[in-house]
Amino acid sequence: MTDGRWIDLAEGVYSRRYPELDLTIGLVVGSSGCLVVDTRGDVGQGTELAAAVRELTSLPWTVVYTHAHFDHCFGTTPFLPCDVWAHEACVAELTTYGEQARGKRAASYRAEGKTTIADDLDRTTIELPGKVFADEAVLDLGGRRVVLRHVGKAHTDHDVLVHVPDAGVVFAGDVVENAPAGFSAESFGVDNDLGSWPGVLAAIEAMGAQTVVPGHGEPVDVAFVTDQREKLTELAELHARVRTKELTEEDAVARSRYPEDVTRAALGVPAAG
Repeated sequence: MTDGRWIDLAEGVYSRRYPELDLTIGLVVGSSGCLVVDTRGDVGQGTELAAAVRELTSLPWTVVYTHAHFDHCFGTTPFLPCDVWAHEACVAELTTYGEQARGKRAASYRAEGKTTIADDLDRTTIELPGKVFADEAVLDLGGRRVVLRHVGKAHTDHDVLVHVPDAGVVFAGDVVENAPAGFSAESFGVDNDLGSWPGVLAAIEAMGAQTVVPGHGEPVDVAFVTDQREKLTELAELHARVRTKELTEEDAVARSRYPEDVTRAALGVPAAG
């Protein structure tokens, strides 16, 4: 039994939702091929996803990674052989930190009692992308163009936006998140860039899409992205004022429109006490 569900976004454009980590992946179908946007977090999850894609199309597939975090790209092996696209910095990230992330996540799942996921991570092979780009790449799926764009640092230094112009859809990876507060604390880590993140959101707004698919949570509209950009801009300004000592860390936490745990994670401020 599967725990995933497809959402029909436009003709031949789908997202697939999973309760595990509230993950969202994508599928774009043309007349001669299809594009799978992210592959889930381990070889078992990737196997499920590959079978689910085959329920919708038998066309040859290409894979794109929105970024190198395990839950988005460790499930690739069942799709091979195929072209795997990513930003050029994704290769270094996976090469340097991939095995460490795999071991850490497997241990965490085992501690939570999720032994199936832990075992699947233990037997997962991290597949490096063989097709990389710096700023933009255009894929032809047969009668449908898909544009892969890297417009700046945000959640990572190698985020890829997947734009389907004829359908008005952008798959944004973790540049956009639809959590109860907009973003969750887990969105912010050592590899994000709070200062340039709002500019990447502005680039999504400028694409003119009607639907934006986050890496986690249900699909959203552009108004949601605008709201996230405005709040992140405020948060980045608070962060800058903390760095110049115009505000204390606690002042910044108090002034933020995000919940305390999200704000502290974004600012790199430890919990009080």
